[in-house]
Amino acid sequence: MKFKSSLFIGAVAVAATSLVAISAQAGDKLRWKMQSTWGSQVAINGEAAVYFSNKVKEISGGDVQLRFHEPNALVPSLEVWDAVKNGSVDAGYTTPGYHAGKIPAVSYFTAVPFGPGASEYHGWMEYGGGQQLKDRIYGEYGLKALNCLTHAPETSGWFRKKINKVEELKGMKMRFFGLGAMVMSKIGVSTQLLAGGDIYPALEKGVIDATEFSMPTHDLSYGFYQLAKFNYFPGWHQQTSIGELLMSQKGWGGLTKTQQGIINTACRDTMWWALVRSDAKQVPAMRELEKKGVTFVTWPDSEISKFKAAWDEVVKEKSATDPLFKEITASYDAFRSDYNIWSSKAYLKQGVKY
Repeated sequence: MKFKSSLFIGAVAVAATSLVAISAQAGDKLRWKMQSTWGSQVAINGEAAVYFSNKVKEISGGDVQLRFHEPNALVPSLEVWDAVKNGSVDAGYTTPGYHAGKIPAVSYFTAVPFGPGASEYHGWMEYGGGQQLKDRIYGEYGLKALNCLTHAPETSGWFRKKINKVEELKGMKMRFFGLGAMVMSKIGVSTQLLAGGDIYPALEKGVIDATEFSMPTHDLSYGFYQLAKFNYFPGWHQQTSIGELLMSQKGWGGLTKTQQGIINTACRDTMWWALVRSDAKQVPAMRELEKKGVTFVTWPDSEISKFKAAWDEVVKEKSATDPLFKEITASYDAFRSDYNIWSSKAYLKQGVKY
């Protein structure tokens, strides 16, 4: 009898413990601090960071929250990698190209000069080995990133005076981003990587002579038109761009499957929202910039070919000295070569009048 009572008491204790565990799990709420690289007032990218934060809260009914923090509110914008890695920030809404100071080759995961549009780019990431490479590289640093932003092409620079030939850029000090900065360096430009909010004062004080940043909506937000009146097209260096939600592997791994699913779903929704919005909103922004005295200039094909030749040299040289750059390039090129079998037949040719 005593033995049966002990069994009964033990069973009740186990059941109670299980119920407590289930209740605790069901009642778990996630409260993470997320710092954005782009301010909430910045069109598309900043808006997307806020949209993502709100979408996570909406989908989860408030149980999961990644609270948006403005750039530099918690740590300097270009130090998010280290901040997430050491645990001082739970997550960063940023982009791989801002980590180029740590690992130059990861810029491949933001944008590639003379690269593809969004569909093909994400095709490489998800089906051509790009994401596996990124996961491996980030994993070596204890980090995890979800693609969480995609947007339309950028412009290729803001200048105080009209530039007619690529050779005129030599000796300039210019803010430039990612792999495109390597191209500009190759043609003799002194490049600096600055976060969005740091560009205007640098341009105003003469720290830089010119800048590129993003697309008309973004650039209008930052007011570059007040200091430079010539905006150049096309954005040969960023035909589409990918941003990310950066987390530690420990933090991501500690989430429930449901919490991970909510965050992943919100990221995918944000990517689509930002891509469509970024394409649709450029014309009003361009019209507004023209009213403010901006002249849009298109690089002639002869000058675009010079940028392309410089990019080809960069790929050759970096692949010879950086094994990681070579590995990513090989994966990217292989996918694009195969993809061309489909795209060359399926899509209408651009620039052709039918």
